[in-house]
Amino acid sequence: MANCEFINNKGNFKLKNPENNSYMYFPIANEAGVMSSITPTLNGDCKMGQNTFLLAPVSSEDLHNNRSSRNFWIYIDGMGAWSATGVSAAQQAEIFSGDKEETDVEAGIMWHKITRKSKKFGVKSEITSFVPATDEKIELMKVTITNISNETKKITSTVAIPLYCRSADNIRDHRHVTSLLNRVETTEYGVIVNPTLTFDERGHKKNTVVYGVVAATENGGKPISFCPIVEEFIGEGGSFEMPKSVLLNEEFKIKPNEKLEGYEAIGAIRFEDVVIEPNSSKSYIVAIGFGDSKCDFDSVVVNDLNETGFYKLFEDTKTYWDKKINISYETKDKRFDNWMYWVNFQPMLRRIYGCSFLPHHDYGKGGRGWRDLWQDCLALIAMDPRDVRGMLLDNFGGIRFDGTNATIIGTKQGEFIADRNNITRVWMDHGAWPFLTTNLYIEQTGDIEFLLEKQSYFKDLQVERGTEKDTLWDLSQGNKILTENSKEYNGTILEHLLVQHLTAFYDVGEHNNLKLHGADWNDGLDMAEEKGESVAFSTLYGGNLESIAELLKVLRDEKKIKNVELAEELLILLTGDDEIYNRVDEKQKVLKDYCYKCRHNIKGKVIKLNCDELIADIQGKAKWLKEHIQKNEWITNREGYSWYNGYYDNNARRVEGDGESGTRMILTGQVFSIMSNTATEEQVESIIKAADKYLYDKSIGGYRLNTNFNEIKTDFGRMFGFAYGHKENGAVFSHMAIMYANALYQRGFVHEGFKVVDTLYSHCNNFDVSRIYPGVPEYINEKGRGMYNYLTGSASWLILTVLTEMFGVKGEMGNLAFDPKILLKQFDDENKASIEMNFAERMLKIEYINEGIKEYGDYSVNQIYMNGEEYKFDGKPVICRNVITSLDENIKHTIKVVLK
Repeated sequence: MANCEFINNKGNFKLKNPENNSYMYFPIANEAGVMSSITPTLNGDCKMGQNTFLLAPVSSEDLHNNRSSRNFWIYIDGMGAWSATGVSAAQQAEIFSGDKEETDVEAGIMWHKITRKSKKFGVKSEITSFVPATDEKIELMKVTITNISNETKKITSTVAIPLYCRSADNIRDHRHVTSLLNRVETTEYGVIVNPTLTFDERGHKKNTVVYGVVAATENGGKPISFCPIVEEFIGEGGSFEMPKSVLLNEEFKIKPNEKLEGYEAIGAIRFEDVVIEPNSSKSYIVAIGFGDSKCDFDSVVVNDLNETGFYKLFEDTKTYWDKKINISYETKDKRFDNWMYWVNFQPMLRRIYGCSFLPHHDYGKGGRGWRDLWQDCLALIAMDPRDVRGMLLDNFGGIRFDGTNATIIGTKQGEFIADRNNITRVWMDHGAWPFLTTNLYIEQTGDIEFLLEKQSYFKDLQVERGTEKDTLWDLSQGNKILTENSKEYNGTILEHLLVQHLTAFYDVGEHNNLKLHGADWNDGLDMAEEKGESVAFSTLYGGNLESIAELLKVLRDEKKIKNVELAEELLILLTGDDEIYNRVDEKQKVLKDYCYKCRHNIKGKVIKLNCDELIADIQGKAKWLKEHIQKNEWITNREGYSWYNGYYDNNARRVEGDGESGTRMILTGQVFSIMSNTATEEQVESIIKAADKYLYDKSIGGYRLNTNFNEIKTDFGRMFGFAYGHKENGAVFSHMAIMYANALYQRGFVHEGFKVVDTLYSHCNNFDVSRIYPGVPEYINEKGRGMYNYLTGSASWLILTVLTEMFGVKGEMGNLAFDPKILLKQFDDENKASIEMNFAERMLKIEYINEGIKEYGDYSVNQIYMNGEEYKFDGKPVICRNVITSLDENIKHTIKVVLK
């Protein structure tokens, strides 16, 4: 980072002049539901959901358009007004002049501190903001004003935080009318807003949320007056950047315990004048937030609005999140280690914010999608798997009996909601993710019996994989599939996985690859519903089928389970051979027969199927898929480069290869053909050469998602309407780039896998180009700017890649295995590289020692020491789970792995 530097080993960083960079924001939130974003000038918003915004909602463009930001003003006697956040018209005008104020931001996990110095006014402000990691629904900030001049200064301090207090829908829809709902009340410490009703998509309802701003001096001193109405605060002709009441230092006339109605509100709070001597300071503590009544804000005043309470909450919050992030790394590149600390945190942010509620993530109304449920669990399995079993079990309740799944996810774990708008949408990749996550869980824990747990199936109007409606179904019947005698049916997790994969296997287009439907992982491929095919994800489903067969072998051989229970209807999908598989019409007929039999309900009859028969059938399907794709989808272009075609468009035409306006290549098909072992080793080498030729661009962070098709391809997807180099159309899309790295590492192409990760990391860490705080963004645009930071599934995949592939620390049926793929240049000056992590509910520090100073490929694990004592292993370097679980769970244990 050119002017952004880490200051410890926990990801804390500093950045000078942060407001010189546009579109930057920082997340501060808690698990009680408070979700805030904050910029270097304290813009951003604060909310608890789509219908409860305390501060006005902001999208990325609002960060420079919106004047409605958090502010703290001081009026200096004899000099005039100065904004501690830099948001005054005069200060903004000086940004590009030689008189710009000195600023720097320092931040860590869930806290943000901005410091501002003004030589002109002879003062400095330091504003620390965070959301406590408690059940309190507040955001706190401490404002410290320091006299850095040689003269005594008399100041008048004013908190000024505009209060929106309504649904995001009302930012334009009935903005004024909803202000008429406001009931504003002043207390001894602040301004409370309790709207009478809510106007949003739920209808006109009685409001139950109280919003407010309360403030005090560092020792709990009360304000003296208030100006809670916006139009009175700014004055005629004024604005939030030029408020007349502050610039003219007008007296605030509203006292505590007064009530006002029907106006836009602001938490404008005036404190008694104070005199600050040179090199002395005065502090104020401000809380904004949500409550069930104004009494909740009284508690905030007592507990938090004093220096002792503030700092205790601040330190407790830092400790809380540090314990949550229980993976850390030590390599030669300390910036990489710190950057990964932020990547470790990103899946936690997505569990809080969902895929919405940060400025770039301005779509949807909160919550997570189906993929998010499973991919966020990848990181959780690596960090803290204790609650994962129940989470996974609940998530399986979203699968339909036709192999598709619910797309509206409720706020509670395991809650899935029928789409009342009857919008049919099937993403063909959805059936593949649950197995990847479940397989990781089983490998990490050894809990193979999880496959035999039972769960219900989701039921709604949508049937036959999104092609038909069940007119017999009504919401009053509930959203669980029933048997013929109207009882809820529960099948094993193994059965759920088979339903997803077997239905997909038969759901093919005219080239006998799996249908694309509404899209696959790439949501931009949404215009090939009728004839589109995803070869890319066909390879993933095939690889998953092979892995399911391997798990069945473990059940059979180690758990002595000879038969498994399955719903009778599945027999339709478990019969067949290559003669049927080779014929598209026959496969479609099998699927139609199955879907018809489970259209409204199922028989409820369970049969016992021999494991050997089931394994043989699944392996046969997997083998057919691999051979079919190898035979038909491996392409070579005019320039002699070869790779896998990944798609067919809505005119049933092959998408990749030589196009009229140049080479057409998409990274996705290469990733999954490598990861699923569909591609041979020689083919992987060819894919790497092609990807380096057509997709690699170091100046924007590495591997683009696709080449430029130079066409608005309306028979394939909306992504081709985007400008090339942005989002799904040719940007470096972190998710797929990191999965490419993961696939390469898995197949032993370690130097190539490292190149993917290192190029992306190095670009993100080059602040002058990426313009983002630490972490991996969703994508990098054509100018090299990181976009949609924080809320991205790529973080989970990067954690998984670094942990299980780069460091090679992974579970093997619950045992701890070591297969390091660390390059020589990654070892530090003492030839060490280490990782701290949680495994089997024990904190471990695993330290690799490269005694021979060898490159990857030349070293192997020679010795293992646990807490100083040698652990003897036979052949493969694996520590048995029971050895790990016998360790004291209250302390950290050191495992040294000697490489020679």
